Amino acid sequence: MELSDTYIASFIQPRNELLQEMEKFAEEHHVPIMQLIGIDALNQVLRIQNPAKILEIGTAIGYSAIRMALALPNSQIVTVERDAERVHHARNFIRRSEVAARIEVIEGDALEVDVAALSPTFDAVFIDAAKGQYQKFFEKYSPLVPSGGVLYIDNMYMHGLSDLDMKEVPRRKRTMIRNLHSFTDWILQHPDYTSAFFPIGDGLLICLKR
Repeated sequence: MELSDTYIASFIQPRNELLQEMEKFAEEHHVPIMQLIGIDALNQVLRIQNPAKILEIGTAIGYSAIRMALALPNSQIVTVERDAERVHHARNFIRRSEVAARIEVIEGDALEVDVAALSPTFDAVFIDAAKGQYQKFFEKYSPLVPSGGVLYIDNMYMHGLSDLDMKEVPRRKRTMIRNLHSFTDWILQHPDYTSAFFPIGDGLLICLKR
């Protein structure tokens, strides 16, 4: 039985004026941010895990970083974004938030960031950047997560494209979808992680490090 959109929407948590402004900005400027039901679910799992330090790959305009910081009042968040314009907006929005002191924005390509310059460990890593690079992101940043830590990966549905026959996927997105499928097969067989897929928002993969 499928749940109605109205019923699902009834679980969405209220947001403050700044968050609503950011949601409007993202819609008007075509900036991808996490779906409301998805970020609420992620935050609830994060509350259970209660990580002290979170690394986010893919800041966009800072929406999910602010949401995570609000949900976890004792957390510190480092977030990486390569798009200079998005970094500019993210820093402005974060500066206006009540959690600005706990969020650090690093401008740069996540695949080129010097890992040694970051904290030696993070309790959680949230990956929400270039979908075709998920395995590379995972391989680069998972060593920073200790045993018992968690990596969260958003957009596993890829707006429904990941569930299509490859012939139905637009040609320009086929390489990305193939990479996403390859990453899925790889992580599900990885001996160091217990992974589970949650059909929430645009699809959330949760990987617990053994």
